[in-house]
Amino acid sequence: MKRINALTIAGTDPSGGAGIQADLKTFSALGAYGCSVITALVAQNTCGVQSVYRIDPQFVAAQLDSVFSDVRIDTTKIGMLAETDIVEAVAERLQRYQVQNVVLDTVMLAKSGDPLLSLAAVNTLRTRLLPHVSIITPNLPEAAALLGASHACNEREMLEQGRALLALGCGAVLMKGGHLEDSESPDWLFTRNGEQRFNAPRIATKNTHGTGCTLSAALAALRPRHCNWADTVQEAKNWLSAALVKADSLEVGKGIGPVHHFHAWW
Repeated sequence: MKRINALTIAGTDPSGGAGIQADLKTFSALGAYGCSVITALVAQNTCGVQSVYRIDPQFVAAQLDSVFSDVRIDTTKIGMLAETDIVEAVAERLQRYQVQNVVLDTVMLAKSGDPLLSLAAVNTLRTRLLPHVSIITPNLPEAAALLGASHACNEREMLEQGRALLALGCGAVLMKGGHLEDSESPDWLFTRNGEQRFNAPRIATKNTHGTGCTLSAALAALRPRHCNWADTVQEAKNWLSAALVKADSLEVGKGIGPVHHFHAWW
């Protein structure tokens, strides 16, 4: 079996449930070797974000050069980018190195509601970065922000917004329906070849810190092993559901705890 080298470009989470730390755990759990480029140092825990230190865009670019000039990168996940200049730096390097299998988690808010992307950076992300990525994974508030539209309240509106996002130039869109007020949590995949609904029951746990980071990292880790996004999404969602089921077995923090990335082992 081909060895997969996966890169995450994101911010940190010292409590270990989201960001770079969650991405590297996900890569390891799914059999990929993880590399990382840090865009921001985030003081956060299961209760919220306390402070953000943004890395100089030139140093972000230097980290990317270090990785791409030496390591064969088979797949890449992008998370928190924080500011316009960082978005620009990442977009330029993706284009320069012709990076393939790029998963963009359009991170704008932490689970606690704290902002992780400046308003000015949203337009730059839409125009400069989306055309260079293979798939984006917005939740409903993020999709609305990218489109300058109202939050989708039902699946019909999800479909409309997913199609509109695909038209912006990315390779595919996975619209996450977790914010719908329903017993189900449907996701919709939009590609140039069609649309597909993925259903999953809601897991009865409050410990959902880092689910967006974890899902997008799982998509990145698994994509080189599948012929299409539909099969990749199905395996990633199955794995994440199991991690959510086992989340309550962990004892991490006083707030919204993490999923159990290594549920298959302990």
